[in-house]
Amino acid sequence: MRNALILFATFALLFIVAFAVTRPQPDTKVDNDRENPKSTDILPISQAESFEDCVVEGNPIMESYPRQCRAKNGSVFVENIGNELEKRDLIRLQNIRPGDVIESPVKITGEARGPWFFEASFPVYVINWDGLIIGEGIATAEGDWMTEEFVPFSTEITFEKPDLYPERGTLILQKDNPSGLPEHDDALEIPIRFE
Repeated sequence: MRNALILFATFALLFIVAFAVTRPQPDTKVDNDRENPKSTDILPISQAESFEDCVVEGNPIMESYPRQCRAKNGSVFVENIGNELEKRDLIRLQNIRPGDVIESPVKITGEARGPWFFEASFPVYVINWDGLIIGEGIATAEGDWMTEEFVPFSTEITFEKPDLYPERGTLILQKDNPSGLPEHDDALEIPIRFE
């Protein structure tokens, strides 16, 4: 029993010595280690709440599509491009890109697959930040629309620049759906800004 007690005391003493030797000393400085910053380090604070805020702060922008911005605090914000990538095999715009600034009247050109049209046309809307329609028009096919292939289209829409939140809106190119059945609804939604 006495031997077991001595053995236990020896192991306990070795453990205490090992802990004291390997423990970091209070005056040890850590350079550029964000996991264990020095007490004098101040971690950068980002006020960004969106991709646009992140860009304004001067943070790096990743070359991807959609673009991404990494804030100083490590947060990543992705640029809003609407549903352009999801709809690229159905409808494409040629002269307007997500985030573009538009002014009235706006000319819109692109191409859409034949089933997007009905009687060679489909509706187009300019929406303000509050979701209200501020301009509308009809895109017209510039070729035979009775096909599964892409068909060029164009339209021109006049709208009034909104008073509230004039910097943001949405361009909506809606698939024509004469049946009215929700399963045939579809739309391309592109975020835009106003001049």
